[in-house]
Amino acid sequence: MSRRREQSEYEKTFAFRFFRWLSGEKDAYIGNMEMRPQKEYEEKEETVAERMREKGKFSAEVYDKKYNRELRFFDRLYRAFSIIFCIAIVAVLIFTVSFLPEVGNEANPDNNIVSETYISRGIYDTGTVNIVTGMILAYRAFDTFGETNVLFVATCCVMILLMVDEDKIRENKESNDRGFEPKNDVILQKVAHVLAPVIFLFGIYIILNGHLSPGGGFSGGAMIGAGLTLYVAAFGFEKTERFFNERVYRIVKVTALMLYGCIVLYYFYTGANGLANLIPLGEAGRILSGGITLPINIFVGSEVACTIYAFYALFRRGGL
Repeated sequence: MSRRREQSEYEKTFAFRFFRWLSGEKDAYIGNMEMRPQKEYEEKEETVAERMREKGKFSAEVYDKKYNRELRFFDRLYRAFSIIFCIAIVAVLIFTVSFLPEVGNEANPDNNIVSETYISRGIYDTGTVNIVTGMILAYRAFDTFGETNVLFVATCCVMILLMVDEDKIRENKESNDRGFEPKNDVILQKVAHVLAPVIFLFGIYIILNGHLSPGGGFSGGAMIGAGLTLYVAAFGFEKTERFFNERVYRIVKVTALMLYGCIVLYYFYTGANGLANLIPLGEAGRILSGGITLPINIFVGSEVACTIYAFYALFRRGGL
C-alpha cells in the first residue's frame, strides 16, 4: 500500500524535476553551466573590400561577352530561341482561332439553355434590369460570395505581413506618412478638393444603380477606394482618420461580409427547399427593386472600397 510523501521529500525525486522541466517551469541548464551571450560578428573593412574585389573580378571574367566565346554563343542562341518561341506561340494561337465557331451561330456551345434562361427569365427571377448583375448576384451568388471572401482573406494576409505597431507609426509619423512624397502639395490638394467628392458620389451612384444600369458593387467600390486613396495622398492620414479610421474600417468590412453571408444563406435555404422568398423583388426599373441584388451590391462595394484603401495604407505606412 502506497503512502503519501511530504512535499519537501517529493521535490527531491527525479519525477518532480522531470515534470517541472517538461512543463517549462525550470531550465535544467540555468545555474548549472556558464552561459555567455554570443558576441555579434563584426567583419573587418579590409575583408569586405577584398571580397567585393574578388566578386567584381569573378563577374568581369565570367560575364565578359567580349572575350568569352561560350557566353556570346549562349546569348545569341537565347535570342534566336526567344524569337522562334514567340513566333511559334503566335502561329498556334492563330491556327486555333481559325477553328472557333462564327459569332452569332445558333449551333455555338454558348447558345444553350443556361444563357437562354438568364436572358428570358432574368428579370422575372431576380427583378433586375441589368441581366449581368442579376446573373452574378442571384444565379451565381455563391461564386460572388466566394470572391468577396477572397478580398477579405487577402486583406488579412497583407495586414499580417505589413501591419506595424501603432506606437511606431506615431514615433515615425513623418517618415511613414510623407517620407517619399511631397508634403502639403497645393496643386494636389486643390484638385482633390474638387475631384474627391465627385468620385465618392459617382461610386455611390454606380453601386446603387448596379441592378438598373452597367456597374455594381465591384466597380463602384473600386471608385470609392480610388477616391479614398486620392484624399489620403493629398491631405494625409491624420485628416482622413477624422471620418475613416481603423475602427470604422473594421466595422464596415466585417459587418458587410457578415450581412452578405446571412442574406446569401437565406436565399440558398429558401431556394433549395422550395420556400417562398420574403424579400420582395419590387417593380423592375425602380431604385428599390432587384430583391437581394441591391443590398448585396452595397455590401460588395463596401468590401472592395475597404480593400483598396487598406492595401494603399498598409503599403505606404504599415497601418490604416
